Amino acid sequence: MNNKHYLLPVLFFGMLLSFGACKKNTVDTSGLYVPTSADATASATLQELQEGRILYMDNCNACHSLYSPDSYSTAQWKSVMNSMAPKTSMSASDIQLVTKYLCRGKQ
Repeated sequence: MNNKHYLLPVLFFGMLLSFGACKKNTVDTSGLYVPTSADATASATLQELQEGRILYMDNCNACHSLYSPDSYSTAQWKSVMNSMAPKTSMSASDIQLVTKYLCRGKQ
């Protein structure tokens, strides 16, 4: 029996599975605060906090689920960001914005 006839359906099925695996999961942002002018501090403007939120949602979800900024203290978030930064392709300024967002502008 010729096995070549089975190769095409197997390859097609494999391609379908791989394309389905590339679909991005829906991000649950319900636990993430949306910065307002009341959240701005001397070390974080409203625009920086808003940009940090977007960067957090767009980048950190690629490897793991998103945590609420209230999940950790400022010191803990800084430690987490220091350990995660080398694993990303984000610029130092983007990492700083994410840190500002997660720390709610407290430095």
